[in-house]
Formats: sequence, C-alpha cells, structure tokens
Amino acid sequence: MASFKRFGCSVLAVVAATGVLAQPVAAQKADTAAGQSSQKAKKLSTPTSILPAAQATGTAPAAAKTPSPRVAASAAPAAVPAATSPGAPVVPLAAPAPGKSDALLAEPVMSWSLADAKALLQTIGYIGKEGLIPADYQPAALKAAIAAGEGDALDQLASRVFGWLIEDLRDGRTPMTQRVQWFAVDPDQDVMPTAQIMAQALSNHDVAGVVDELAPTNPDYAALKAAYNATPVADKARRALIQANMDRWRWLARDLGDVYLMTNIPEFQLRLVVKNRIIRSYKTVVGKPGRTATPQLAETVSAVVFNPTWTVPQSIVKGEGLGAKVLGNPAWAKRAGYKATKSADGVITVVQQPGPTNSLGLMKIDMPNPHAIYLHDTPSKQYFNADVRAFSHGCIRTERAVELGMTMAILGAQKTAAEAAEISRSGEYTKVSMTRTFPVYLTYFTFARAIDGELKAFNDLYARDKPVLDSFVAPRQLKTTQRASEEEVIKLDNPL
Repeated sequence: MASFKRFGCSVLAVVAATGVLAQPVAAQKADTAAGQSSQKAKKLSTPTSILPAAQATGTAPAAAKTPSPRVAASAAPAAVPAATSPGAPVVPLAAPAPGKSDALLAEPVMSWSLADAKALLQTIGYIGKEGLIPADYQPAALKAAIAAGEGDALDQLASRVFGWLIEDLRDGRTPMTQRVQWFAVDPDQDVMPTAQIMAQALSNHDVAGVVDELAPTNPDYAALKAAYNATPVADKARRALIQANMDRWRWLARDLGDVYLMTNIPEFQLRLVVKNRIIRSYKTVVGKPGRTATPQLAETVSAVVFNPTWTVPQSIVKGEGLGAKVLGNPAWAKRAGYKATKSADGVITVVQQPGPTNSLGLMKIDMPNPHAIYLHDTPSKQYFNADVRAFSHGCIRTERAVELGMTMAILGAQKTAAEAAEISRSGEYTKVSMTRTFPVYLTYFTFARAIDGELKAFNDLYARDKPVLDSFVAPRQLKTTQRASEEEVIKLDNPL
C-alpha cells in the first residue's frame, strides 16, 4: 500500500475539494462535452446574455433577432479609415500582414439609432480600462456620423467599429501573425458570433452591457485589469506588459471551465483549478528555448497512463545509434529496460518498458495534439530543484505526477482512491480512459498571478513578448480568418 499511503491523503483531499464526485454519473457524462469546454463558453448569468439560449436548454439555436429590417452583411474593405485620436485627422488603418489565411472576416451591417450610436461612442471612450486603445474605434468619425443623423453612413460606421470592438474584446487585439507558437484555437467567435452579439446589443439597447460580458471570466484577468488601471500612465513599460498579458487572456476561451489543468510556461508551474480556485500546484520542467520550446495549446485529457512505455523517436534510435546498441548488447538493454524489433525493411523500433527508470517516469497524461506534447513524470527529479526549469524537448515534466494521475483517474474515470493506487503500483502498463475529460491549457504569461496569488513578472523565456508589445504601438490590423499560428508544427515527443 506504499503508493496509497504516499499519495492517498493528498489525492482524497483534492477530490473532496472539487466536489465533482457528488454528481450523478449522467451529469458527469454530460460534463464530458462541457468539460471539453476548454473549447466552449458557458451561459452568462445576466438577462442580456450574448450566448444562444440553446446552450442552456439543449435546443437548436434560434436565429439572432434582427433589430431592424435594414440589415446586410458585407466584407470589410482591405483598408478603412481610423482616427489616431478624437481630434486627429483620419489615417488609413493597416491591412492584415501577408499570410496564408489572409481572408478578411465579414462584418455585419445593422441599423443604428442615435441613442445606440451615442452609447457606443461613450463605451469607446472608456474602453482603455480594458487595456484597449479608444482611437482604434474611430471616435472622431463616429461623433461626426452621429451629428449627421441616422442613415446608411451611421449604420456602416457604427457597425464596423462595434464589430472591431467585439472582435478585440472577444478574441484579442494582437494579430495572429504576432502570436508566436500559438496553437490554442479560441472557440469564442463560434459560440458568440459578432452578428449575434451586435443584434442583441441593438435589440436591448445595451451596448455597454454586452461589451461588459465579453471580458474573460477568469479572476486573474480581473486582477490584471485592476493592476493596469492602478499603474501610473508614466510607467509605460509596466502598463505595456500588463496590457499585452491582458490580451493573452482574450486569446483563450472566455470561460475555461469548472475544472481544468493550466500551466504557465515561464512560471514553471502546473495548476489544478476547480471553480477558479487552485486546488493543487505542481512544479514543471518545460521545453528548452529554440525548436524544443513548449507551444501554447488548449487540449483535453483523454486518458491517464500508469507505468507507461516510451517508443523512442527515430532521431535517437537511428540518429544516436540506440537501436544498434540495444540489438547488439541484450544484457545492457535488459538492465536499461529497452526492447527492440527490426522490421523486414531494416527499420529498428525501440520501446522502453515500464519502470522507475522509464523516461516518462510512472505516469503520463494523454492530451492528443499534433505536437505530441503531454504531461508526464520523470526519473530525473533533481531538475525540479532548479529555479529556471527549461530542460525538456517540449513536453511538460510534472512534479508529484503519480499523485496528479491518481487524482485524474478518480475525477475523470470514477476510480476509487484504492483502485487508482492499485493501478499505479502494479508496475504494469495501464491506460485509464477518461469518462469525464478535462481541459488542459499550456499558456505563456509574463505578468500574471503566481500560484501564491500575487501578481508577478516572469522571465520572457522564449522571447514571445516583443511581437505582442509591438502590435500595441502599431495601428490595429483588420482581423482575418486565421485562428492559430501558421508556424511549423514540430513534433516534440522526446521526454529526454
């Protein structure tokens, strides 16, 4: 019972803190889809919710109510005017940077009353509190259009700038081309489409209320917002760093879910979060800078593997001669836990067997993704003692990984603590598939709340800040259909 004695108390404490086992099985299975809510926003509580009623009732979504018959959809132009300040002359807005996905998003055009347009103008005036730039939304041009009265010109301009405001609050202002190694597709524009949000705001005559609902729900975002507004304008560097990291929150789903795992790469920490509270935290070792840097992902836990095997990459089997060594020295291979097979065409496959010396340690969390990134244990525990823990080939080595795996097996596969302990100490490869999956977020915040709850700056380990910071001093770019980085997907399946 060594494993249970070692981890049982802490695992049971985590489970008790979550309260999720009190749910009936049917509810847990229903949560599987919502648990993948890493990719879905939750129903908002206010009467003017911008999410479809279908998310609460399970019925098919109804068409968004149109505030007026005068509604048309039109593609945004390649370049449109934008004022740099309320009194500045109109200057061209930057078109999107060249790329593979440079098709512009379509902008809806709806009918605006003078009262709604004035509410939009007032909202733009206060949007700086969210770390956005009021001049991006053409306040001088909008004021002039309001003075000219209702009509097509006002409809076109107000719809366009409100569309931009929605996009920036919902999806982030930073262009995709300046989000380095960003592969976490934000689902919010699918769940909360611009046309639906705009129609609701105009139907309820509540532009400001709808805008308030677009902000990320995570309390860490609220903490950053408070710090941003409390920082003197003269402290430009601090304000710019906070502004960039507020935007990073908008790149993620608005609501991350009730139970999820999140690692902040520059902090070298993994969190198990339940209802916005950190239940457990674990030190991590992340990818070395360069080609083995850990990418930013939003995935789901599909299974926990106890006593995993490791199929060694060909870069090591062939490139470093491990295959020939295993075949040529059976006694050494047995001691090291390696087994090799050679196919008819001469390809050698090497698999490291389960055991304490396995490169994946005693636990691996499967979270299928094209990068072959996962969370896992390690026999090299000494690296957790370093202050800067960037030693891996991209995967996330996790402290107290067996404890974490047991917790996931209990919460996600309805195993008892005794069953999870028995599986973990069996020494045999065992894959425990999740019946309730959990989101996993691999994020990169260089100014954020640490695990102790205090706001701190973290070292820009992979030099990802500069493109984001630069984007905020440049004109706003029009949004395109691109949803993730178009950089090379590097398969990082080497835990060494």
